[in-house]
Amino acid sequence: MPPSHSHIRKTVEAYLACHPGERDAVAGLLAALDRPEDAASRMTLPGHVTCSAVVIDRDRRVLHIRHRAADGLMLVPGGHVEPGDRTLLAAALRELSEEAGISPGALCLTPQTLGAPIDIDVHDIGAAPAKGEPAHQHYDFRYAFYLADDQRPEITLQEREVTGVQWLACTDVTSPTLRAKLLDTGLDGLPEPVNASAVIHDGAGSYLLHLRDDRPEIWQPWTFALVGGGRKRGDRNLEATLRRELSEEVPGLHLEDLKPYAVEEATSVDGLRVPIRVFTGRWSGNPDRLRLQEGVLLRWFTPDQLDRLRLSPGLAELIYRHAAEHPPGRQPEGARPVWDGGSRTVLRGIGVHLHLEDDDGRVLLGLRHPHSTYAGNTWHYLAGRCEQESAVTCLVREAQEEAGLVIDPADVELVHVVDVVDTSGGQPLMQLVFQARRWKGVPEIREPDKCLAWQWWEATDLPGHLVPYTRAAIEGIAAGRTYSEMGWRR
Repeated sequence: MPPSHSHIRKTVEAYLACHPGERDAVAGLLAALDRPEDAASRMTLPGHVTCSAVVIDRDRRVLHIRHRAADGLMLVPGGHVEPGDRTLLAAALRELSEEAGISPGALCLTPQTLGAPIDIDVHDIGAAPAKGEPAHQHYDFRYAFYLADDQRPEITLQEREVTGVQWLACTDVTSPTLRAKLLDTGLDGLPEPVNASAVIHDGAGSYLLHLRDDRPEIWQPWTFALVGGGRKRGDRNLEATLRRELSEEVPGLHLEDLKPYAVEEATSVDGLRVPIRVFTGRWSGNPDRLRLQEGVLLRWFTPDQLDRLRLSPGLAELIYRHAAEHPPGRQPEGARPVWDGGSRTVLRGIGVHLHLEDDDGRVLLGLRHPHSTYAGNTWHYLAGRCEQESAVTCLVREAQEEAGLVIDPADVELVHVVDVVDTSGGQPLMQLVFQARRWKGVPEIREPDKCLAWQWWEATDLPGHLVPYTRAAIEGIAAGRTYSEMGWRR
């Protein structure tokens, strides 16, 4: 589908917000957008939309080509909108590629225009009897781009329509309206980041990633990526851009210790190169308690889980680098407190575990995936961490999600508690073990990235590779005890 009238009107109104004195000049275009005929079609008269690309090199020179159809005039590359052009900017990029052989990957947006047209020029086109075209007008949307690299790209002219090429100084640009805009805007040809994103970590080795929507207009759809977005007019700087994006995408996500970390490069949905200023910031909350306004979900991941995710290009390497520079064992200043042997009070993590026994008294255990963050290639209870929910609700949910088992909360009772601290300085964990007297379903592999197999084991013949506190709980239940401790100094 070609650009819609609503897209064109929105683009015009944004342009007029910066150039209010030109409303009368584009009155004919605005009137055309009120009519049912496609204003972007070359068949629409007495005027229609065209698009051009203004390519600026490091010397502030602008690419011009000599058009056969324009009596040999030197003009910036451009032409009519085609049905397959998603946006006006995409039409300008296509024309540039066709006429001069410059791909979008050789270009980036200018920080001064940020993807909005630098100029909308209305000019008369003479009649072309050979084509059956009467005199009409072009409403030309002109988009400015910088070269992404220092060197100019090789030019491959479309000889059927173009006969020559020249890089002209801004003062020599042939279009009066474009020349005035270039001189007034002060484009210098030097790319700089126009997007901002954040590596959000908890200071303990986990990173918060954002799953993007799966829609054609979304940049890198259906991938896990960093939270962030593009700079807009009015943003003081890229930190302001990031904070605005956070407030729009994830209200309530307030980062601590926000600071610049790196400049990365990505590819936009239009194929442009996008320099991104990456910040780092700390947060340690529950993402399920946030009101996500854009995207599908937010989740914590550790670096060893990244190879199982569909990530935006280069993201894994970025996180690996940050993780190597900030190992979890080194607590950053202001990090959340951990247990230090009793000098202060800390919150315990709560885990829930399902103790199931079949008619023969055998206990259900799952073999964890070798790449699991915790206890890889080891047998363990069906288990999970409590989120914003009760422990029994968590247990019932995990049983359904992990093994397809349906359990009525009324059939659940707490049978054992293991108070665990795995390592010196580690967070204390209260592991609650519930037994279900009844359930529906046969254990099945629902999450193969977490569990490889379910198996019933004799309580007196448990597997060798078994999570230690799971063994302690099973032995405690068999002995009639309701409480165990592990890892605490005496």
